Amino acid sequence: MIALVTGASRGIGAAIAVKLAGDGWSIAVVCRKERELAEEVASLCRNCGVQAEAYAADVSREEDCRQLVEAVRTALGPITLLVNNAGMNRDGLCLRMSREQFTSVIDTNLTGTFLMCRSVLPDMIKARQGRIINITSVAGLYGNAGQVNYAASKAGVIGLTRSLSKEVASRQVTVNAVAPGLIETDMTAAMPDKIREQAKEAIALGRLGKPEEVAGLVAYLASPAAAYITGQIIEISGGLVL
Repeated sequence: MIALVTGASRGIGAAIAVKLAGDGWSIAVVCRKERELAEEVASLCRNCGVQAEAYAADVSREEDCRQLVEAVRTALGPITLLVNNAGMNRDGLCLRMSREQFTSVIDTNLTGTFLMCRSVLPDMIKARQGRIINITSVAGLYGNAGQVNYAASKAGVIGLTRSLSKEVASRQVTVNAVAPGLIETDMTAAMPDKIREQAKEAIALGRLGKPEEVAGLVAYLASPAAAYITGQIIEISGGLVL
């Protein structure tokens, strides 16, 4: 069982990689630039008794995705699970947002997801088995002021997930998405205290989620127990009301 997790050098991606390693998956830990952090995550995965390697790739670049999948196939074997977690945000009001500010987020969050899916599918279809789990966001479901680029990219991931699931179901490949709400990451840690408290008030459970909780849901979708689940968008937000 070979899993490739993008955006895995920290936060949710790192938690997913370590959780999957604990479940017996060999892990390709992928980052864009933070190779040292990715190596640390790979080391944590190896402590679970599995193979793990760190890779640097920009998922918005087609050639990077192709070379990444080839390198993982050579080092670990054909990829049977892809977790598309790589993402970025460049927030701002639409009126003041530049085209580059918009497209850079689309290129990583949406186009990167497409390119990675396309890169791993030949092996999955040939083997007639595979799992793809895309990390979207509640912003893609409900929208969020100041995030037209981010919300559009994550809404696009939802459409991609549902459409692709219909294309590959006959080959026994499942495609699902997880939509986290406010999770304790570096991004939310940087929020002003006042904004953070206001955010908690909008969450029915009264707290931010933990990366490990998102990882647990991803691990379930990757497990044999979820073999009959495909084309689904599963929100994990603590009852967030936007």
